[in-house]
Amino acid sequence: RCHLHRLGGQQCKMGFSDADMMGRGGKTGSGRMSSESQENQQRRERLRKLALETIDLNKDPYFMRNHLGTYECKLCLTIHTNEGNYLAHTQGKRHQQNIARRLAKDAFEGAGPQAANAVNKANRPKTAKVGRPGYRVTKQMDPETKQHSLLFLIDYPEIEEGLQPRHRFMSAYEQRVEPADRNYQYIIVAAEPYENIAFKVPNREIDTAAAKFFTNWDRENLTFTLQIHFKPKSDGMAPPPPPPGAPP
Repeated sequence: RCHLHRLGGQQCKMGFSDADMMGRGGKTGSGRMSSESQENQQRRERLRKLALETIDLNKDPYFMRNHLGTYECKLCLTIHTNEGNYLAHTQGKRHQQNIARRLAKDAFEGAGPQAANAVNKANRPKTAKVGRPGYRVTKQMDPETKQHSLLFLIDYPEIEEGLQPRHRFMSAYEQRVEPADRNYQYIIVAAEPYENIAFKVPNREIDTAAAKFFTNWDRENLTFTLQIHFKPKSDGMAPPPPPPGAPP
């Protein structure tokens, strides 16, 4: 006990100010202020819940579900256990800074129509979808190389002015519409205000030579053309010899 208690019941004072006493919770009913880390955690949780209600992950170009069942951010190269954790990451400082860097880099380097479309899309208000575009698919085979090919013709008569269709390849493990099958891959084609369309094609190596991989956007007829060639299958074995008496 303090020695002042022995001196006629005088009050014991240790040099604490009123603010110190309040900070120690001595006053009934006074709440302790949250620390900065607690406030940040609460803010992230609020943003995560809001994102779950308002954001469509199917339209996020950096969102990917891998074959292990976890989620990846292709921009930041991070792995997340669930969608809520990924959405919380997208609201964070690191992800937002990486998006800003990517857009700035694409604008500086003039990365082409796809980068320009991404910047325009970020600054453009959302428009109502008008359904799926009409398309035609033709199977072909090169008579010289015996390579199989696919020719896609897609009509976009109501495409937004100044845009051109975009496409990309997607593995069977990225999509969530049907069970993953490693024997197939998908070609996704997008153009506002139309819905995205996907073509399911064999999961074979694509020949990316200039004469074998072709895309074209016809601005007059508003038709997008995509042609791909599959590389020939090679099993590493020589062809069997011809039967006896067969002509050479």
